[in-house]
Amino acid sequence: MNYFSVFTVLIAIAAIGMPGAPCAAQSNDREYDMIYTVTPDPGKASASVQLHVQQPRSLLREIRMQIDPDRISDVIGSGIVNVDDDEIRWTPTPTGGTLSWTVSIPHERNSNGYDAWLADDWGVFRAEDIIPRAATRALRGSESNTTLNFRLPRGWSVVTEYFGNDTSFKVQRPDRFFDQPVGWIVMGNLGVRRDEIAGTRVAVAAPVNQTNRRLEMLALLRWTLPELARIVPTLPRRLTIVSAGEPMWRGALSAPASLFIQAERPLISENATSTLLHEVMHVTTGMRSETGYDWIVEGIAEYYSLELLRRSDSISEKRYKNARRSQREWAQQADTLCGPSSSGATTALAVTTLAALDRELRNNSGGELSLDDVTSELLATGEALNLERLRSAAKRIGGGNIETLHTDKLPGCSDNSRDNSQLSN
Repeated sequence: MNYFSVFTVLIAIAAIGMPGAPCAAQSNDREYDMIYTVTPDPGKASASVQLHVQQPRSLLREIRMQIDPDRISDVIGSGIVNVDDDEIRWTPTPTGGTLSWTVSIPHERNSNGYDAWLADDWGVFRAEDIIPRAATRALRGSESNTTLNFRLPRGWSVVTEYFGNDTSFKVQRPDRFFDQPVGWIVMGNLGVRRDEIAGTRVAVAAPVNQTNRRLEMLALLRWTLPELARIVPTLPRRLTIVSAGEPMWRGALSAPASLFIQAERPLISENATSTLLHEVMHVTTGMRSETGYDWIVEGIAEYYSLELLRRSDSISEKRYKNARRSQREWAQQADTLCGPSSSGATTALAVTTLAALDRELRNNSGGELSLDDVTSELLATGEALNLERLRSAAKRIGGGNIETLHTDKLPGCSDNSRDNSQLSN
């Protein structure tokens, strides 16, 4: 045998016994593929959704979906499928299988417009509207590899909160083993404007032939996102803003990395607040609250929506002070802070409370500390907010008791605490 032959044999033996080869196979052994394919039917204002699972062995054992039976129908699939009132239970085969359903998309919100819509030339809705939230039972340590695909009518395009190309998007949620699509989706004959701002890739998408201010939104974000980056340590890699006019609900709604704003909403209102920036705060902070403490999350979002305008010189100091005064006046109409939800006068009272907290921190520290520091502390914990956590963060930052957060100054909050003894200093 010549040297070349010996060398070839040795290479072959090494390849068979290479420690890296089994490791690569083992890493894939704990992954299963989930491929969602969405096919809209504008004529019927509905969409068919197919979930195809591929797995090397029985990793995914069961999926349970909570559904609205008035909107979801025609549920069929391989393996074992049980539909019981408002729940689907699907047991795929050891190698996977397919589950499909049809969903009616339009959904009216408080008899004041729609928060989900599909028409002849465009549609706006959340992924959760067509793909019900699900819980899975899977082999410990296994993870999903999820893709969201679309089959669209000719001439249509689609924008989601995920990176992708044309009609296929990779769904990645690093905090979960089960990557399920979420967030706002706009499809149809679209106009899209993109930019990179403060390290975030921003996309603003809306149907054509409507009055949508794509470039104006990007301009406002170019002024304000750099200021937000000084408060929020890590902005999302991507921010998707979708917009549309009638018959969509005349407001704005946020999702994990995306938001919807109705086309007729002003970017800056006459009272110098900004619905767009309020929702951007929700998206970028991801703050959530325990029941009864929605005022903290809504108050922080509204407080900073105005602060960002001032700090970026988008509004004058005089206009900023007038806006604060208007909020204090509106806050007088609120009877309580700690209610089931926060809106209107309650949010104005929350903003007034947080502004007072900011003043107290600045006064006690000679201007060295502020609400920014408390907000950063709350973001670092990642926990659902309540009064105890807000007070604890303020005490850690301020180095002592905080008078602004005394129970007597927070109407309605003493009865909401799980432990009233912790709500007084």
